[in-house]
Amino acid sequence: MKDKKVELLAPAGNIEKLKWAVDYGADAVYLGGVNYSLRANAKNFTLKEIKKGIKYCHDNGAKLYVTVNIVFHNDDVKDLEEYLIELDKLGVDAIIFSDPLVLDIVKKNNLNLALHLSTQASVLNKDAAKYYIKQGVSRIVLARECSRADIKDIIDETGVEIECFVHGAMCTNISGRCVLSNYFTNRDANRGGCCQVCRFNFNLYDKDKNKISAIDNFTIAPKDLSLAYYVKDMMEIGVSSFKLEGRMRSVYYIATIVSCYRKLIDLYSNNMDNEEYIIRVIRVLYRCANRDVAPQFYNKKAGSEEQYYGTRQEDSNQDFLGIVLDYDEDMKEAVIEQRNYFKPGDKVTIFGPGKEDYSFVINKLTDEEGNNIDAARHPREVVRINCAKTVKKNDLLRIDFFN
Repeated sequence: MKDKKVELLAPAGNIEKLKWAVDYGADAVYLGGVNYSLRANAKNFTLKEIKKGIKYCHDNGAKLYVTVNIVFHNDDVKDLEEYLIELDKLGVDAIIFSDPLVLDIVKKNNLNLALHLSTQASVLNKDAAKYYIKQGVSRIVLARECSRADIKDIIDETGVEIECFVHGAMCTNISGRCVLSNYFTNRDANRGGCCQVCRFNFNLYDKDKNKISAIDNFTIAPKDLSLAYYVKDMMEIGVSSFKLEGRMRSVYYIATIVSCYRKLIDLYSNNMDNEEYIIRVIRVLYRCANRDVAPQFYNKKAGSEEQYYGTRQEDSNQDFLGIVLDYDEDMKEAVIEQRNYFKPGDKVTIFGPGKEDYSFVINKLTDEEGNNIDAARHPREVVRINCAKTVKKNDLLRIDFFN
């Protein structure tokens, strides 16, 4: 195992999600400003919010990176220099960029911003990596299409910090170079507006334009990426940062994937290898989203098994039951803000930062005034449940799916 500490890097779509990510074990978060970010539909950060985010991260021993990784057209360049200067003044730990223009502005103004090259640059080989290192890049976010051999070769030949996506959505083209969204909807995928055309349903025709699909069920969408089973291997070959995708996902999703990868990284860092424990962690991880996952290009060239073609089910599960608001030590009860239906007799699990999951059966369920109720069925209603172990605010309640 490499001696260098591996970073767990989590997405932050807004200040609330930033706090959840840090609290649940992220070593760093990445976020987008109102402009220049590839997640235009996320609730991106104003400079004032970035300042708050930096304080929260730094107060809790974490770092904050800002994405400035769109493909810049002429109209996008206005105010960019001023924006980068402001980020430098705020104390941002690094910016994630792809356009050489950003690099030139940082150099011109002698800014102290660390330069992380975005996956949008599609670095897949050591020679490209060496070129960017000469330009002052301190970290490279590799293209998702890199194989294990590619990653190891780049690390061994350059020694630069390497960041790899380990979990989340895949682009149907090479790391964000798709123009289908532009063509079909005039929404620019490489300036934050991707409509995910690859997930649309299409009719299928033969070369003579004869329709050969009974219904519009053909897609070109890749399955989501997950390298959970390869965490140990990636640590051993020297990957510096494990990146999680999902700035537009829920707080439950963020808390779950961060806590799961935190557990895996810590397990291997302590030279432990509990197969049963690993399987349980990964099962929790895979239930968190509603799409199939695959290691994609890591261990072989991606093929039909890593792709969706026909009709698929993507129903959201109802695992997430609520958020702990408080704990009553005298009554041994947890105060819960409900998110999905649950009732007495249900077996549930409470999990939180730095603790092992606690599973138990609900045998007492009351409203805020202590009146017995037969179910928590109203969105965001506050209820109380029996809970023998002490839990904390912002621990999460989910169904127990192991028994």
